[in-house]
Amino acid sequence: SSNNSRGPQIVKKERRQSSSRFNLSKNRELQKLPALKDAPPHEREELFIQKLRQCCVLFDFVTDPLSDLKFKEVKRAGLNEMVEYITHNRDVVTEAIYPEAVIMFSVNLFRTLPPSSNPTGAEFDPEEDEPTLEAAWPHLQLVYEFFLRFLESPDFQPNVAKKYIDQKFVLSLLDLFDSEDPRERDFLKTILHRIYGKFLGLRAYIRRQINNIFYRFIYETEHHNGIAELLEILGSIINGFALPLKEEHKMFLIRVLLPLHKVKSLSVYHPQLAYCVVQFLEKDSSLTEPVIMGLLKFWPKTHSPKEVMFLNELEEILDVIEPSEFVKVMEPLFRQLAKCVSSPHFQVAERALYYWNNEYIMSLISDNAAKILPIMFPALYKNSKSHWNKTIHGLIYNALKLFMEMNQKLFDDCTQQYKAEKHFISLINMEEEIRIHIKYCLLHKAIPHRFLYLDLSAEAHFIQPTPLITGDCPFYVPKADKPFPSLLETLRRLLLCWRLVLSSR
Repeated sequence: SSNNSRGPQIVKKERRQSSSRFNLSKNRELQKLPALKDAPPHEREELFIQKLRQCCVLFDFVTDPLSDLKFKEVKRAGLNEMVEYITHNRDVVTEAIYPEAVIMFSVNLFRTLPPSSNPTGAEFDPEEDEPTLEAAWPHLQLVYEFFLRFLESPDFQPNVAKKYIDQKFVLSLLDLFDSEDPRERDFLKTILHRIYGKFLGLRAYIRRQINNIFYRFIYETEHHNGIAELLEILGSIINGFALPLKEEHKMFLIRVLLPLHKVKSLSVYHPQLAYCVVQFLEKDSSLTEPVIMGLLKFWPKTHSPKEVMFLNELEEILDVIEPSEFVKVMEPLFRQLAKCVSSPHFQVAERALYYWNNEYIMSLISDNAAKILPIMFPALYKNSKSHWNKTIHGLIYNALKLFMEMNQKLFDDCTQQYKAEKHFISLINMEEEIRIHIKYCLLHKAIPHRFLYLDLSAEAHFIQPTPLITGDCPFYVPKADKPFPSLLETLRRLLLCWRLVLSSR
């Protein structure tokens, strides 16, 4: 926003078109080459290579977008033709094509990305903050399209390609995932996934480098545009993990995926992250406890939209949890849910209460009601009367009704216990109020000297007879087996003493 004489105004940022730092070619006068389909078969390979080399010429789309229009069109048409050629013809990906195709891709796409134009962290709003689009996209799109068809061609041979598609190539490809243009990241996601599938020797390296991107994102920069796409690739990779899971994969879950929950910009990639976590738990249920305890550790304290995301993910986890794993985490889990039900943010309370509409979760609760109901009951009962939102009232009554139908006796016991504890707390508060009043009066010498001493120690209430007031009004608290009558009697006597004190002033 900017300030002027009319006060602050919201300025909508224009959709910015920028380009990365390309090294523009000096000689950009392209000659239109013959069409591949019209060339004699024995000349097609050489013509294909010529076209690939011609497409290594780079043009200016930013500082002078109207320059070289004729030659830009020659390149665009050439790329388009090669996409069609490689898609609809067999035996055209010959050994000589591999280095040329990889070089053409590298020259066009491996470049320094422009600085990010959008805010980072919680300030980033994917619906409001427009991405910066690549001005050179008319050519880049076709280069990506060509390379994808090249990788997917039935003639493609990884054993030949591995000389050119190596670790250095993969590292440069991964650098491009920080592009602000979502169209580019979408192509990159598919291409990296194809490379991971076809090049077994690169798999561990790809996973390691993605790990490094995540580590930098979590612990250093908190900004990277391609986290959602990288997680989407990982979702497919995790799906293919063999059992039993390797230790390195379990460590990736604990050390990378769980800490990703604490980053401010979680909303940008949370669906993909939650999918990866659930994939792990479907592979190995023994990971449930560390995952849920990790989520509880990173649970947001003050950011309600993020809390709703955590509740969404937690329900996805509970949908696949084994009953034997559920009992290990149910107590801390439902203590957190009780806090959510009590949240003044109605969307948080509402999302937590929707758990009671999930049949599988209800079956888990029913099997463990003796542990769960005493944890949940105080929050449900209190908020059934005090929550400001009427929708929440209805959802709470539904949850209480389900608990009642589940185990009437346990429900009645919890009701009595809650009321007794509430009564006890009110008595404690009353006693404390009287203490404060009497101490205040003693301090200001408002009580006559014959009422000099008041023994209000806790021991006096519960352990042995002790005079409450020395002087003209000797009261004693009898030793009692139960604390409630004793405390109640104590308070009654205190109130009586206080009246005597006030009447003597």
